Amino acid sequence: MHSRRAVRFMALSLAIAVAGFLAACGGPWRDAYFKKGTDRLTQEEIREKLGPPHTMKTPALGGDSLWTYRFPMSERELDPWNPTFIKDASQSVGAIMGKAGEGPKPTLYCYRYTLTFNEEKVLKSWKREECVPGTRETLTAK
Repeated sequence: MHSRRAVRFMALSLAIAVAGFLAACGGPWRDAYFKKGTDRLTQEEIREKLGPPHTMKTPALGGDSLWTYRFPMSERELDPWNPTFIKDASQSVGAIMGKAGEGPKPTLYCYRYTLTFNEEKVLKSWKREECVPGTRETLTAK
């Protein structure tokens, strides 16, 4: 009996620790990757990490080139500070322990990353925006 409680306590503690660690990351990992990589990452390095871009625009007469990527992201990835993440983590622990049934799947939102490269093929700037502006706001409105 006591060992069962100890296992539950440890599992819940682990879930909370993981939630705290992920919340400390502060958003989609790609944001941090591009932020740290501005003026440093090359097109080849980004292609190795993310695969080929969805679109590429390279001017024939020289100048900056643009790449775009589209990725599905859940609420958990977009806003790790959201308290529903802890609820999701505790449900995961419950599922591992055989306590919870199948829950609803997370809603995914489409986000587009636009990357600008200089003529030397080094990341100059980037931005993230919804593929269809306002989708997340509309779907999360209560």
